[in-house]
Amino acid sequence: MIEKVVFINRCAKVVKGGRRFSFSALAVVGDGKGRLGVGYGKANEVPEAIKKSTAHAHKHMVTVKLKGDTIPHEVLGEYDGGKVLLRPATTGTGLIAGGGVRAVLEAAGVKNVLTKSLGSKNHIAVVNATLAGLRQLRVADDFATARNS
Repeated sequence: MIEKVVFINRCAKVVKGGRRFSFSALAVVGDGKGRLGVGYGKANEVPEAIKKSTAHAHKHMVTVKLKGDTIPHEVLGEYDGGKVLLRPATTGTGLIAGGGVRAVLEAAGVKNVLTKSLGSKNHIAVVNATLAGLRQLRVADDFATARNS
């Protein structure tokens, strides 16, 4: 399993004795063959937050349709303010993506794709928008069965 921590956020709560810090972690887990999950965990310590987020990602894994080492068609994924455009690419192009989008696509096993992040730059929104885009993907067999039935 490929486990990647996308973002760790530190949050401060001001109490009588000073500041009390807590941490949240955003993680992506995948098998590199089309199964992936996104998790979010919060705790008072960083390792604990990472552990919680990866456990959450393992629990909420989904299967996405891929076409070889790229995606079958162009798609726009949206989640909250985050929008991510995913476009298939020929072999040798590589993974043209940054930050959270790259982590999600690497975990899914996509090797050749062009992406553009539109809208929000929030890590959670971008990662979930990428996942939403991947979940919209359909291959030719899906369309054939839908037409025949």
